[in-house]
Amino acid sequence: MKKTIIFGLGILSLSLSTVAQSIKSPNGQLEFAFEIKDGKPSYKLNYKDKAVVRNSRLGLTLKDAPALLEGFEVKKQETKSVNENWNPVLGEFKTIKNNYNELAVTLRQAKEDREILVRFRVFNDGLGFRYEFPQQKNLNYFVIAEEETQFALSGDNKAWWIAGDYDTEEYNYVTSKLSEVPARFKEGYEQNVSQTVIPNGLQTPLMMKSQDGLYINLHEAALMDYAAMNVELDSKNFVLKTHLTPDAQGAKGYMQTPCQSPWRTIVVSDKATDILASKLILNLNEPCKLPTTDWIKPVKYVGVWWQMFCPNQGSWSYADVDNIHLGVTDYKKLTPNKTHAANNKNVKKYIDFAAKHGFDAVLVEGWNEGWEDWFGHSKEFVFDFVTPYPDFNVKELNEYAQSKGVRIIMHHETSASATNYERWMDTAYKFMVNHGYKAVKSGYVGNIIPRGEHHYSQWMVKHYHRAFTRAADYKLMVNAHETVHLTGMHRTYPNYIAAEAARGTEYETFSGVNPEHTTILPFTRLMGGPMDYTPGIFQTQFNYYKSDDTRFIKTTLVKQLALYVTMYSPLQMAADIIDNYERFPDAFQFIKDVAVDWDDTKIIEAEPGDYITIARKAKGKEDWFVGGITDENPRTAKFDFSFLDDKATYVATIYADGADAHYVTKPQSYAIRKVLVTKKSKLTQKLAASGGFAISLKKATAEDLKTIKAKL
Repeated sequence: MKKTIIFGLGILSLSLSTVAQSIKSPNGQLEFAFEIKDGKPSYKLNYKDKAVVRNSRLGLTLKDAPALLEGFEVKKQETKSVNENWNPVLGEFKTIKNNYNELAVTLRQAKEDREILVRFRVFNDGLGFRYEFPQQKNLNYFVIAEEETQFALSGDNKAWWIAGDYDTEEYNYVTSKLSEVPARFKEGYEQNVSQTVIPNGLQTPLMMKSQDGLYINLHEAALMDYAAMNVELDSKNFVLKTHLTPDAQGAKGYMQTPCQSPWRTIVVSDKATDILASKLILNLNEPCKLPTTDWIKPVKYVGVWWQMFCPNQGSWSYADVDNIHLGVTDYKKLTPNKTHAANNKNVKKYIDFAAKHGFDAVLVEGWNEGWEDWFGHSKEFVFDFVTPYPDFNVKELNEYAQSKGVRIIMHHETSASATNYERWMDTAYKFMVNHGYKAVKSGYVGNIIPRGEHHYSQWMVKHYHRAFTRAADYKLMVNAHETVHLTGMHRTYPNYIAAEAARGTEYETFSGVNPEHTTILPFTRLMGGPMDYTPGIFQTQFNYYKSDDTRFIKTTLVKQLALYVTMYSPLQMAADIIDNYERFPDAFQFIKDVAVDWDDTKIIEAEPGDYITIARKAKGKEDWFVGGITDENPRTAKFDFSFLDDKATYVATIYADGADAHYVTKPQSYAIRKVLVTKKSKLTQKLAASGGFAISLKKATAEDLKTIKAKL
């Protein structure tokens, strides 16, 4: 790793008069300024001489103690510059540059005899800053009442937002000006099995576009021992302020010095493509802490999952009863409901399919006892994570899978009973190791137990951290659902391979997913890390399963293919019922071919809420893949292949919406063609309403050139 660090030290006057200090990004386009005036610290940020954040307050209020807001003087300041490269275990790039200028300001609150340090890092693509609390006599243990950090915006920005919430992010996004949020606030959320909506609150990552054309993304990085952040909106003055998730007693955080907050992040550019290319949030996380990582692998998988969402196709539960006592109820005496999908025969069918088509793994949900009455009863002990149903033979199925070169992915639905999961965690992880499992999908559906806690409180943030760090001790990868938003922690713990933490494909079977949703998620949820979105649904109309079922998925089949490129994750599911892939083998070929781990990524074009086109180079190979998607509006994409190697010709297999394709009327209309392209080639490609295109690019052999030229 190449690394350059330049340090500097400055001592400023210990007075309460105005003190200001500014630093610029390495390329000089971003300018950050810190100020302390009349004892109150603040900051501001400009990009190319345009205001991104106006003068904004810094500090915290404490419970039963004086606030950390005023009465400060600058004790000292330190600066340094860092320019280094590092290689992620899994990712969108083989190598990531970490280049920033830093200002660390130590503030002394003379009256209370306390100190805090505020550390700022200015990158070419934005700003990160955090609070650090050294151990000291008068700031030893403290309780946060609220963090008061402000983001005073330059004007009435356009925003892509969902309502602030302590328990869920599984909402459709609203597009509006900030001034319009109060009138449209109820559009930003809907009923969920666990939710606590924050009045005038918005969730992060929050994507915005200023009136003078700047794209601005607000979020946090390295969330670990702290409550997750939402932001409160003052829609008249266009000011956002941090709003932390409380615990069951209303406190926002119990702290013991030395300690620190997560980083507050502002990614900014005058190009939307730069936002998607940013790795600022990852760079603010610590390097990998795992002693070895050779066991962490990208995963492409199928699963016993989607059929439980489709009518008449299957269920999680083994029997139709409404009162189960785990460890007491004898399942062998119950009458099977004949709809239980996680049975030996069906799982073997999925294993055979995975082996035949080159998939790494099979996820199986509903394999363990307890599903009959788990939902909505606030039971603390629902699952033990080790006891299978009578029709699921753990040893037999794992041996069968391994004989075929396939792994089974474990499923742990905690029923939001975090206390129960912590009691069983080691037992469950040992069970996985003993039976050959390498990865687990965990879930936290429902209201959190201990009762009164929220999904995004400090207590639960620490729980999620315990889960994936403990899993690492057993060399297990974790895919967590219904958890807190991601903040780049997969750099430090790359076994945290993916998460949900947003509205995913399953909502297509509930209240629906809007056509523009997947053109927004890369600018919001995916800024913090990879998402297990579960794409690949070919049978998008549910009347196929039940004639009077009017539900449908709001994309074309080809858009589902494109999501494998536009929605980054090293864990990608071919989520449909496998029988549907047998009906469309030529389209399914793209899912079989597409990589899930990458050496390079090019953001070709993007506009949040409208369209995205991305090209990616497969890890360790010469193959490239391109995905393009649009919202409910048809469009024509025009781009070139300048990212390809010089002097090479590629076979481009183009999967495109058919001429009559439409996500409502003709979602399965598509066409596939092969052409030869070079670095100088250009493409004009039509996308249907909520449609897309997907391209695989392989270097042409002599036989390829002969065959395709003959057809031309």
